[in-house]
Amino acid sequence: MEIQKVTPTTAELEILTILWENEPLTVKEIHEKLIESKDIGYTTALKIMQNMTVKGLLRREPNGKNHLYFAVFKKEETRGKLLDRFLESTFSGSASSLVMQLLGNKKTSKKDLDEIKKIIDQMENNQQNPS
Repeated sequence: MEIQKVTPTTAELEILTILWENEPLTVKEIHEKLIESKDIGYTTALKIMQNMTVKGLLRREPNGKNHLYFAVFKKEETRGKLLDRFLESTFSGSASSLVMQLLGNKKTSKKDLDEIKKIIDQMENNQQNPS
């Protein structure tokens, strides 16, 4: 199953983020990380992870009495697909509208603006000098 056919929920994204940083992990290990920032029961975490496995977001491998869980999709791939969907559904596919909204909603630091300018310059150079 492709990531574009599955949209992770907020709770699922929290679990994926934990796995991207530490995989593979058991349910117990993921639950321990989750309770650092929210009140969630072990069985709730387990049920979410079972649903994620059915949806094709997680892969599970036996490891003694436990199972190890792995994210099926890479962080960049998941973020990219979610952003593409959000851009299309919210901004009619207009990246400039998204950026203008984002920059208008919060105080953007000089450092962030410099990084954005650098990325734009690199993109322009790549378009002028295609490989």
